[in-house]
Amino acid sequence: MSDQNGWLELLGKNPDHSQWYIDRFRKMAESGADLDGEARFVDAMLARGSRVLDAGCGTGRVGGYLAGAGHEVVGVDLDPVLIEAARADHPGAEWLVGDLSRLDLPEPFDLIVCAGNVMTFVAPSTRVEILRRAGRHLRAGGRFVVGFGSGRGYDFDDFRADTATAGLTTDLRLGTWDLRPCTPESDFLVTVLRVA
Repeated sequence: MSDQNGWLELLGKNPDHSQWYIDRFRKMAESGADLDGEARFVDAMLARGSRVLDAGCGTGRVGGYLAGAGHEVVGVDLDPVLIEAARADHPGAEWLVGDLSRLDLPEPFDLIVCAGNVMTFVAPSTRVEILRRAGRHLRAGGRFVVGFGSGRGYDFDDFRADTATAGLTTDLRLGTWDLRPCTPESDFLVTVLRVA
């Protein structure tokens, strides 16, 4: 298994991949596709005006929705092209270029969301550090929500072990963003974590 960041690997093979990704989601939005399921899930967990980190924010679709709902949102992504798209499409939030394995922001968050299979793209050697740093960026009582699909090189049981190593406790495991239970047959995992 490669220890390279999967997104950077895709860009190495196709430098236009970021723009393809931006165009794909803009077209989906224009066609009326529901792109807000993760954000609605997160919004239901928050008091109005909460401070939220969108970790691996991409084009800002999750954080942009949450900013529009009245939250203070900071988004971080490794890809500057995606960050520029987030700034253009969702000016109500703060969008930063950064590596989640080196995350060091000055103020803590009420909730951190990491959607869009981000954890399956990061270099395997950085997974525990990313989880650990997320925990350090939570306010007391804050929660960390992670969602990703199976078959992407990160086994659900390995993720569970990594969260424990990072000092995080699982409060809830679901099989979808629309609150269906996680079963042995689930091909997606949504986990709500807190600092142990």
